[in-house]
Amino acid sequence: MLKGIAASSGYAQAKVYRLEHPVLIIEKRDANSEEELSKFESALESTRTDIRNIQAKAANKLSEEELAIFDAHLEFTNDPGLIDQVIAMINSDSVNAEYALDFVANTFITMFEAMEDAYFKERAADIKDVTYRIKSHIMGIKLSDLPLIDEPVVIVAYDLTPSDTAQLDKEFTKGFVTEIGGRTSHSAIMARSLEIPAIVGVTGVLEALEQDQMIIMDAIEGEVITDADAETSAKYVSLAEEYEAYRESLKTLKDAESVTLDGHHVEIAGNIGNALDVDAVLENGGEGVGLYRTEFLYMESKALPTEEEQYEAYKVVLEKMEGKPVVVRTLDIGGDKELDYLPLPHEMNPFLGYRAIRLCLDRTDIFRTQLRALIRASVYGKLRIMFPMIATVQEFKDAKALYQEEYDKLVAEGVAVSNEIEVGMMMEIPAAAILSDRFAKYADFFSIGTNDLVQYSMAADRMNEKVSYLYQPLNPSLLRLIKLVIDGAHKEGKWAGMCGEMAGDPIASPILLGLGLDEFSMSATSILEARKVIRSLNFAEMQTLAEQALDCDSMPEVIALMEENLA
Repeated sequence: MLKGIAASSGYAQAKVYRLEHPVLIIEKRDANSEEELSKFESALESTRTDIRNIQAKAANKLSEEELAIFDAHLEFTNDPGLIDQVIAMINSDSVNAEYALDFVANTFITMFEAMEDAYFKERAADIKDVTYRIKSHIMGIKLSDLPLIDEPVVIVAYDLTPSDTAQLDKEFTKGFVTEIGGRTSHSAIMARSLEIPAIVGVTGVLEALEQDQMIIMDAIEGEVITDADAETSAKYVSLAEEYEAYRESLKTLKDAESVTLDGHHVEIAGNIGNALDVDAVLENGGEGVGLYRTEFLYMESKALPTEEEQYEAYKVVLEKMEGKPVVVRTLDIGGDKELDYLPLPHEMNPFLGYRAIRLCLDRTDIFRTQLRALIRASVYGKLRIMFPMIATVQEFKDAKALYQEEYDKLVAEGVAVSNEIEVGMMMEIPAAAILSDRFAKYADFFSIGTNDLVQYSMAADRMNEKVSYLYQPLNPSLLRLIKLVIDGAHKEGKWAGMCGEMAGDPIASPILLGLGLDEFSMSATSILEARKVIRSLNFAEMQTLAEQALDCDSMPEVIALMEENLA
């Protein structure tokens, strides 16, 4: 048995298809600049053609959200930040095109891989995908043709690029297993959309598995089973049938209420990065958007996005949600998220430094532009504005004062604005969580960002493997902080939500429900299962269970308590 991360749930039994991309040997050599520039331009155009063809083939299989990945890939082939640097290097150093591209691309890849945020870390894979294809064209090397697969297989690879994943035919591709990758990689996201089981991060899988070897994929537990006997094979056939029935049953919950057995209602919303992500939230029955990460607007732009550009982006999201609430997080840049056009000072501890609301309160010109765009867009839906990385009551008061100034200016200008905008904050700093009862006098709502709250509370970088054991969202200390936040909000008649990974974890849902959480926001693909869990629980019983969890000594004890009571 080989163990990995279950990135897209399901089961599969089929022969191994080893996908091994040609290794490109890039060597620096002197070359004629004009010839190399011509090869580079030709390779760029061939790559654009490839990407358009892949996108067209995938058009009937992927959602707009997944297809937009290839729009981003096309944009990268036209990115002056890449192209101009490659051209300059070919001209100034008279080197071969593939070497210049490799050198420049690696600077981009290194920057993204160094980021802490898992989403942005995974974008390095997109850059590798596009530039690998360009280099292949420059060097005249033909790539694998996945659409030619015509029998049931499990793809086994070191990694699968978004281009690879989009070419998979669900009729024959029963699943895929990779040596590297995470749940937030584009290939994992598309696998979930295609409903293809996927297990990633399986160390040594290429060394362990041979071409045409029969294997079983358990993408619920993240296990790859080899040399299975007839009894084991039959067991997994049965499990696969049960899982398919379960998946079908979830679809019936799309329009169902998120209400417990004893009538307690909560809101289940989706997290998004742009307008294209809204479709998946609605398709899965999301009752709102609980986190709109607006930094994507800034990171995908070559300059600070204008008020008009931002207004149009926010307007589209609010209109598409048709009156359902949309929580927009104001600019959360800094730390691991950098902008080429907005250089920030070098810091010893950037994640604890000049970032998010701290940057916005200093660069009020940037902040005011975003606030004006948001307030103007508010007439198109139910807008909730959320400030990130708030540590003190004064920070929140200062941010809200700037919001109020821009609101009043727009009203004075005769601009139509909503009079029902809620202004709240992310709870991700322990100092703020402890003082939540005071914050609740000024904020309209709280949204708990557990990813940061956990690592700040445990003083442990969640991306550091050596201390990853301290990433314990169900540790009683964290549960007590969450309880403080929820109780602080409720004391002032305000609501409390959660937009971190924990909100979409079915293991955590019963405890969070019992603690009194009002809103759960998660990736779109987790919404229906979360609703099923909520509808199976009794709120009063979960309140009792949560109280018992608060008195535990450790996370394993909390999990054991839940297993004992929810079996």
